[in-house]
Amino acid sequence: MDSTLRILDAASKSYPSGSKEESTIQLAAIALLYLRRTRNLDDFLKYYHEFSDPNFSVPIVKTFSTQEEADRWLASGAASDGDLVRIKDQGFQVIQLPNGMKFLRTPLPEELGPPVSK
Repeated sequence: MDSTLRILDAASKSYPSGSKEESTIQLAAIALLYLRRTRNLDDFLKYYHEFSDPNFSVPIVKTFSTQEEADRWLASGAASDGDLVRIKDQGFQVIQLPNGMKFLRTPLPEELGPPVSK
């Protein structure tokens, strides 16, 4: 964890302060610190290893060819918080917000490329 945070810190310094890239790297570091602070780091690391396992597959609840079709399904009440769906070959997760369900862009493993060798 400490090594990863040092690498993220060094990487963030490669970009101008306030840039999208620097902010994104800082967000990743803050997310890791949050996981450690809330004592969820072990669960995250377990998920990370499962996600990196070539035999791990993400269960897709539904596949849609258009955004409109996905939006109708979401509005129908059939979706559940946490459902993963594919819309036009991109992954999304259903999230429950105070004002209703929304899609959160969640890249699927095939969108991220081959797993990194260890």
